[in-house]
Amino acid sequence: MAKPQKPQIDGILNIHKPYGMTSMDVVRRVKRAVRQRRVGHGGTLDPIATGVLPVFLGQATRLMEHVVGGGKAYLTSVELGITTDTYDALGEITARADEATVSAISREDIERALPDFSGEILQVPPMYSALKRDGKRLYDLARAGIEVEREARPVVVHSLALTEWTPPIATLEIRCGKGFYVRSLAHDIGQALGCGGNMKSLARLKSGAFTIENAVSIEEMEEHFADGSWRNIVHSPDAALHDMRALVVSKRLEEMIRNGRAFDDATANTAARPNERARAYTTDGTFLAIVAHDAPTQQWRPEKVFALNYPDQEPAVVL
Repeated sequence: MAKPQKPQIDGILNIHKPYGMTSMDVVRRVKRAVRQRRVGHGGTLDPIATGVLPVFLGQATRLMEHVVGGGKAYLTSVELGITTDTYDALGEITARADEATVSAISREDIERALPDFSGEILQVPPMYSALKRDGKRLYDLARAGIEVEREARPVVVHSLALTEWTPPIATLEIRCGKGFYVRSLAHDIGQALGCGGNMKSLARLKSGAFTIENAVSIEEMEEHFADGSWRNIVHSPDAALHDMRALVVSKRLEEMIRNGRAFDDATANTAARPNERARAYTTDGTFLAIVAHDAPTQQWRPEKVFALNYPDQEPAVVL
């Protein structure tokens, strides 16, 4: 008789990535602990970085874009006076300012420079990044000694504050949107101050709905899966959609959504905002789908429908 298959776990882990590991190193450790193949992460952290790394299991991998594209918060230390090729402390030093130049920089000098890096700005990504040029990763070109022109890209910095200045280290707290490179910020601030700079350390404090206060270490994660207490650390997939409104649908609408059929505003008994997306739940509180509103037809259309596994797990709570 064939051995019954272990039910797939659909959910999200909030992992505290340690220094020195890549994001894919973390994914590989999770795969071994969970013993299922469908695992992905929600936003790369460099080996030098620590902090929040959401890891998605099973059907939750279909929601990774909602965390990757969401808001982030970071705490970084910028070492002024030293410029590196990677824009961080792991790179080769390309320039070093004299001690007198760095010691002359005041807290007020740094604070005056920060507004130029806040709000909607254009940022040039570093050569040592995973972006592609003609099918090749920029970091592969950089390692081959090739530097190419990079086009400045629009990014959003919601807030940027100097929390500590202990020369030559400036500690910054950043809240930003997707596509922002903290390494580029460290480099650019150093250039603006005329002394150069690099990112000495980086911690991600928040990614979407996931915060560092609730993150678990890799070792804790492994222990929870080894002793069967993984339910205590796996978030339901809809945790990635915290900024979407929740709709509870009737049995009839549930059936329509499962069959990919649209339903109108009146049937849903709700009015929609332009281009709104919402979380749809069954009457027992189980996450069912993402539905998108189509303004011309005044209808909600199923965008992503889920048939989630909750083995011995309470269904998601409607937020």
